[in-house]
Amino acid sequence: MDEKRLVDGTTALAEKQPRVIKIEPAERPQNVRLRVAAYTRVSSDSEDQLNSFAAQNRYYTELISGKAEWRMVDIYADEGITGTSVAKRDDFQRMMADCRRGLIDQILVKSISRFARNTKDCLQNIRELKELGVNVRFEREGIDTVNVSSELITAIYAAFAQKESESISGNMRWSYQRRMESGTFLPSSMAYGYRLDGRKIVIDPEAALVVSRIFQWYLSGVNKTEIAKRLNEEGVPSGQQKRWYAAAVRYILTNEKYTGDSLWQKTYTSHTLPATRYKNLGEYEQFYAIGTHPPIISKEAFEQAQQLAQKRQSTYGKKLRREPYPLSQKISCGYCGSSYRRKEQASSAYWCCRKHDSSVNDCPIAPIAEESLYGAFCRLYYKLKHQSIPILEQMLTNLQMIRNRRMLWSPDIVALNKRISDLSSQNQTLAFLKQQGLVDPDIFIAKTNELTKQLRQAKLEKEKLMDAESDMTALQTQDLIDLLEGGPEFLDNFDAELFGELVEKIIIESNDSVRFCLKNGLELRESIERTVR
Repeated sequence: MDEKRLVDGTTALAEKQPRVIKIEPAERPQNVRLRVAAYTRVSSDSEDQLNSFAAQNRYYTELISGKAEWRMVDIYADEGITGTSVAKRDDFQRMMADCRRGLIDQILVKSISRFARNTKDCLQNIRELKELGVNVRFEREGIDTVNVSSELITAIYAAFAQKESESISGNMRWSYQRRMESGTFLPSSMAYGYRLDGRKIVIDPEAALVVSRIFQWYLSGVNKTEIAKRLNEEGVPSGQQKRWYAAAVRYILTNEKYTGDSLWQKTYTSHTLPATRYKNLGEYEQFYAIGTHPPIISKEAFEQAQQLAQKRQSTYGKKLRREPYPLSQKISCGYCGSSYRRKEQASSAYWCCRKHDSSVNDCPIAPIAEESLYGAFCRLYYKLKHQSIPILEQMLTNLQMIRNRRMLWSPDIVALNKRISDLSSQNQTLAFLKQQGLVDPDIFIAKTNELTKQLRQAKLEKEKLMDAESDMTALQTQDLIDLLEGGPEFLDNFDAELFGELVEKIIIESNDSVRFCLKNGLELRESIERTVR
């Protein structure tokens, strides 16, 4: 009986044990190839450097195509731009975007200095790539970021590269300073109305005529805003082929270069990278050189314009700063849709719905004190600053993802993607034929140069098309995030400038709540403290 009981108990225990499923270790399929990309960069747009640019493209096309276990994704190449900041390198940003989409496994780079000359940018991007599962191989230094210990070595090399850039910048700064002192300095860009002819500053006749008209209009009593309006109505492009604004007119009216003289070092660049430009408020000497180029206007006319500007500022400056009120034309009634008007009572101000003001029976929303609205905005700003930035960043990511998905199916983008793919395939085929000795070297170089040029053009067309279709909501959301990150921790008092940059309008929903409509379309409700009923 005991033996039977033992057998039965063992059987029962076995029946209660969970079922275990054995899983064999997964193996990477033999035919899966590593998706490899290359990043190249040259530092100037000179002919020699452009030849180097084409040579680098050929080198990486042959290298990647020559390995059976690799599959080339793309060759990302920036030409004719500085390497001190990745923000200005379009193809670098495109490469990072492709990595985030999971299209790349490995990136080949000639050296760390080609990847970044800024330690912070270098490490930040390498860390992000490691998190995405993408390793970077620096050929000259023999570093592969797939090794965990490589990051320290990378940081050291990147710091050396940054110091090298800072040293070069320091040498250039010293050179500029000596040329300013000797009066032979030549700026890299010309003021509107001038252009460079070799190393000589000459007048651009059409633009110079516009400059003369601006001074004539201003001295005859036309203000800067009206001048900009007239130029836009006539279809006159500004220096950047854009619309005219009062600020651009003011820049021309206050620029001494139109008298034929030059004031150098109005701004200066920081010694550390990434380089930042600041207005020179006495940190460095300025140099005033007389007669550096032909004048467009007389010095008498220029001085008259400066005196008139000072007179107008002293006469109208305070009035312009006082009006309009920050909330003017910003408030509407959520009950009847009417706009709000400002009224003053004793020493306080309040805002009233126009319909309510005419008849209480037409709209029940009572007037609201200006200070109550100011307080509501300050509370809203605190919540945005300390609680909403992660939400806004996620919103931005989602908007960009939606836009990218929409753009992927655009007929123009599809056509360009096919063109880019065809050109890349031709490049790889040519590299293979070269390795087999089936293509004459001269023909190979000429053909790869042409293919590289066409490929670059196709990528630029795609980027321009993507930029043209940019989502304004995403851009406004990014602006909103930037404003909040750079803004104060909290507001002791109402900040009219911040309010104007963040808020599109205010809707008074009831006697107890308002809705703030932000510039990016986001609407947030805030309670109000009533002092007027």
